Amino acid sequence: MSQKKLIDKYATPSSTSSAGPAPAEVQQTAATLGFLLDEIGKVIVGQQPMTRSLVMGLVTGGHILLEGLPGLAKTLTVRTLAQAVHTQFHRIQFTPDLLPSDLIGTMIYDEKNKEFFAKKGPIFANIVLADEINRAPAKVQSALLEAMAEHQVTIGDKTFPLSEPFLVLATQNPIEQEGTYNLPEAQLDRFMFKVRVDYPSRAEEQLILERMHANEAPAAGRSIQPEQIMEARRVLESIYVDDRIKQYILRLVMATRKTNEVGKDEAKMESIEEMLRFIQVGASPRATLFLSKAARAHALLEGRHFVTPDDVKAVAREILRHRLILTFEADAKNITTDDIITKLLESVYVP
Repeated sequence: MSQKKLIDKYATPSSTSSAGPAPAEVQQTAATLGFLLDEIGKVIVGQQPMTRSLVMGLVTGGHILLEGLPGLAKTLTVRTLAQAVHTQFHRIQFTPDLLPSDLIGTMIYDEKNKEFFAKKGPIFANIVLADEINRAPAKVQSALLEAMAEHQVTIGDKTFPLSEPFLVLATQNPIEQEGTYNLPEAQLDRFMFKVRVDYPSRAEEQLILERMHANEAPAAGRSIQPEQIMEARRVLESIYVDDRIKQYILRLVMATRKTNEVGKDEAKMESIEEMLRFIQVGASPRATLFLSKAARAHALLEGRHFVTPDDVKAVAREILRHRLILTFEADAKNITTDDIITKLLESVYVP
């Protein structure tokens, strides 16, 4: 569909809602974010879905879980993002013997002044890399959950706010089970995106090999300030979402729960009923909110001041894949959450 047809169909307010920001303002913000992606691309070869998700997480303030085998540049990508953004960055290596105080800090007694003071931990940064997050025990996950959910940390009897922007980027290995803990469902739900990182193509891996033999390793320059991130968030909130797009998002989420909420004229009911056999627990209301916000972020990266169904489809897998709990039958038949989401996108009516 042409840009003009998209504007006529989805950018015209169908209610009293605001039509969104000026297109020029969106284009300027998109150019800034595009420059950030270019800087990351100087170091990271390929992996565009991962880098775009990281930038969308930065703009939305949504935490991201990166899942992939070792050696796929997950940690390097996060480091490169932090290098390109003029903010404070800390990397925390999660291990089975990690303590909550190693993450958030502790109270220290000052013998001279006869009083306690807070020694803040590495969580006090703008971008926090939680490397191999599934290796830490439950108490550490609980301390991290407060920071992710409330953007604050409690040390002793005092609560300390975290500086904005604040973003947790976590990595985990999908196949190694020794010394790992399954993340609680409540914590998984706090991650806006779950990004699966795959192998590079042959051409991309050849370019990686050539870069490794270069005399000087490429580096990303600092291309964006915290103030620009907060401004991008302001623009994001004013991206226009038509009522038909909102209803489409609701249909997608409701279809993971029960078919009578979808509407018989709006979906291929047989496909959805077949799919529901394999879903034990459907997506939470937070999935609805995150789908809308992530779709806005995708539209912003594309330089549009309004959301289309393609924006929703582009982010649906990253938003939903860790929010669906499948049945034993699905496991027995090797059906994955991505398979379910693909069927969902094919079945639910698109406005």
